[in-house]
Amino acid sequence: MSTPPLAGAGMPPGAFSGTQAQAAREVNTASLCRIGQETVQDIVFRTMEIFQLLRNMQLPNGVTYHTGTYQDRLGKLQEHLRQLSILFRKLRLVYDKCNENCAGLDPVPIEQLIPYVEEDGSKHDDRGAASQLRFASEERREIMEVNKKLKQKNQQLKQIMDQLRNLIWDINAMLAMWN
Repeated sequence: MSTPPLAGAGMPPGAFSGTQAQAAREVNTASLCRIGQETVQDIVFRTMEIFQLLRNMQLPNGVTYHTGTYQDRLGKLQEHLRQLSILFRKLRLVYDKCNENCAGLDPVPIEQLIPYVEEDGSKHDDRGAASQLRFASEERREIMEVNKKLKQKNQQLKQIMDQLRNLIWDINAMLAMWN
């Protein structure tokens, strides 16, 4: 990798600072995705806080209730909702910018993203396709066997859980009779 030229090395002093400022304004798609992920995490966190506030908040249904506490909690709730609205707007901006950056890209088929080594440097031939088909069918058969075994194990676990549930039910019934 090459290092950027210094401002004093044969360039006018303002030439490099302009390209730096332009690079700072142009954010790449990967960092936008990271910002979007952090925003989604903030949205989830704020939503959890809102539900926590709502769970702790008592409804004013005629019961004597401290209006100061109610107003304080209501203010916190409104502040969280305002911040949540801001976070959703930020997420929309990040989403739109990512779509704008990716608009000119041609979609690449998933098969082309998986690297593989071809035999004898030749392109796809009948032998390669037949071996790939054979390999895929063997792999599918193995997956079906594993799924069958997994279903059997799940059934055994379900039976064990049912037996444990019945045992706990019996123990609780006996303890209730003793008391």
